[in-house]
Amino acid sequence: MRPLLALSALALSLGLALPAQAAPAPADKLDHALLWGRDIDQVSTVLAVKLGFQVRPGRNPGGVANRYIRLADQGYIELLGITRPDAEMDPGMQADQASLHGGAGSRTFGLHSAALDQAQAAMKARGLPATPIFTAAADDPDGQGPGKPPRWRLFAFERPVLSSNLFLIDYAAPKSDPASVADDKTARQHPNGARSLSAFWLLSADAAADKAGLEKLGVRGAIPVRVAQVGAKGYCVAVGPNAVLALEPDGPGVAADALRGGGPQVLAVSLGVADLDAAKRRVERGYETTLAAYQGLSGASFLAPTRADLGMLIEFHAETGKGPCEGLPPLP
Repeated sequence: MRPLLALSALALSLGLALPAQAAPAPADKLDHALLWGRDIDQVSTVLAVKLGFQVRPGRNPGGVANRYIRLADQGYIELLGITRPDAEMDPGMQADQASLHGGAGSRTFGLHSAALDQAQAAMKARGLPATPIFTAAADDPDGQGPGKPPRWRLFAFERPVLSSNLFLIDYAAPKSDPASVADDKTARQHPNGARSLSAFWLLSADAAADKAGLEKLGVRGAIPVRVAQVGAKGYCVAVGPNAVLALEPDGPGVAADALRGGGPQVLAVSLGVADLDAAKRRVERGYETTLAAYQGLSGASFLAPTRADLGMLIEFHAETGKGPCEGLPPLP
């Protein structure tokens, strides 16, 4: 008899109650951030030419074009740009544009959930305004066709639960034919050596409110942090092997300027690279400047000076095999 079955039989025979199984975490890792450019070619050029990413083509449904920065750990950044004045936008896109006013930046991010239906039910049970689950169309040109599981499924929230907009998403198994597997592997290789998505930096006027929002979502274990490079303080909250940083300004600096100029936002994303020195040199050449390295939450790091171009910062760090929240001491 298997150990679990034996334990169950023993408990039943003795009249003992079995311990309840822990509910699955609502999210198991970061998935992707939505990054709007002033137009799709502008944001693509910055990512490719100045920063050394491979930018993959997407689609242009309804006048909103997208492209992708796909990473080896399955995380990614989705680039968006409006291509015509009468673009068709869903409510999330409309909310982003109402904040950005046609400018560049990120106001929405997604977490991956391998138990999407359970996560949605848990949100509703907690009184959170989870939407129905939306799915990719059966004739999605990037899917596997009618009769197959939809390429993606997601739900969002009718009202904000964090300072930036959030959705939870899951995917069907990818195409497994040799050509598709080879294409996917190639898509995740970048000249700058980027390999993994490790953190989203959420900026608001009240980091404690975002911390409380994450706790309502079932994402707990916040650790106080300071990020001196942008003049911010707040919390590091682990999401599987990754993290969400809930930050607020800590005196004058980049964070205060960004909040004053753009309101709550995804201030930055952190990416792990195979060779930090090589990535730093590439970005320095792209921006024709010298950049300072520092010891960040993920170890040796540097910030690319992308706020003017992208409305968002990109932190590159050496891959260490541990998450940004691991080993952090509490603040005094």
